[in-house]
Amino acid sequence: MTFLIFAAASLAEIAGCFAFWAWLRLGRSAWWLVPGGISLALFAILLTRVEGEAAGRTYAAYGGIYILASLLWLWIVEDQRPDRFDLAGAALCLAGAGIILFGPRS
Repeated sequence: MTFLIFAAASLAEIAGCFAFWAWLRLGRSAWWLVPGGISLALFAILLTRVEGEAAGRTYAAYGGIYILASLLWLWIVEDQRPDRFDLAGAALCLAGAGIILFGPRS
């Protein structure tokens, strides 16, 4: 369930941030900020649904999923295929996120 929440949160965060990008960098209407703001609020709410004793650790683990989702966004939405360095970096981040999230705690 944690991975699904992280995946949904990353989609909400990227979509929200992209709305701001579209407004400021692509010259889109300021109306893009309305769904962007809603999306960013949804992102914050979703992250609170992940079980964890510390917010910082949860956010750190989420970072790996966010990077993977960002590369998928790059490929699917922006039509830019990730290169081998993008993929290697994402793999390292996902490994790190797994260690943070599932590592044994005392």
